[in-house]
Amino acid sequence: MNIFHTYLYQPIFNLLVFLYNVIPGADVGFAIIALTVIIKMILWPFMNKSLQSQKALQQIQPKIEELKTKHKDNKEALAKEMMELYQQEKVNPLSSCLPILLQLPVLIALYQVLLNGFGAEQMSNLYPFIQNPGTMNHIFLGLVDLSKVNIVLAVLAGGFQFWQTKMMIGKQPPKEVKGTKGAEDESVLASMNKSMMYFMPVVTVMIGASLPGGLTLYWVTITVVSIIQQLIVFKKKEKKEQK
Repeated sequence: MNIFHTYLYQPIFNLLVFLYNVIPGADVGFAIIALTVIIKMILWPFMNKSLQSQKALQQIQPKIEELKTKHKDNKEALAKEMMELYQQEKVNPLSSCLPILLQLPVLIALYQVLLNGFGAEQMSNLYPFIQNPGTMNHIFLGLVDLSKVNIVLAVLAGGFQFWQTKMMIGKQPPKEVKGTKGAEDESVLASMNKSMMYFMPVVTVMIGASLPGGLTLYWVTITVVSIIQQLIVFKKKEKKEQK
């Protein structure tokens, strides 16, 4: 816990206060948005790799299911051909998970910073070279009190979550494998993904409606930046495939 506090919580807290001090006319909302964007930019290379792997895995899913059907009684042959498929398609199934695991500690620390607030006790975590602003304005845009629950922000978070999940949904099985067992499995997977597309935004709204507005604003911002990143990564991949 001391390592977490020293190397994650304190740096993120100090950066947030620093941004509040240097952004002209800023309130805590602008500082939260700026901090979230900075963190996403730092993690950008890792998330790029993760998104590319997720998309690649979706595209070869019908082939994977075909192999499962072909070698349903021979696990050794299945493992061998799947490794060959991954090498042929240049896909690393683990690379889609590792970047997400790497960023979790950072996101948890930011969550703790926003949850704890900016009272006198928290200001004791400031570095000597960071100016103590005293009281911090938590009225975002002069309208939204980020210290209280805000339903509008919660709904926005759910809406952007829906958009982000929809972008990641796999396509239906191609015509050449329709009617096969693998295609049936792929259709089931697509159906599950579609259910998640509607389920996760509802969960997001419910959780967001129970959190202070500052945390919900962070959730909205990180989802919007993630959507932009996905659009950039997928567009580059499509251009590469067309060449």
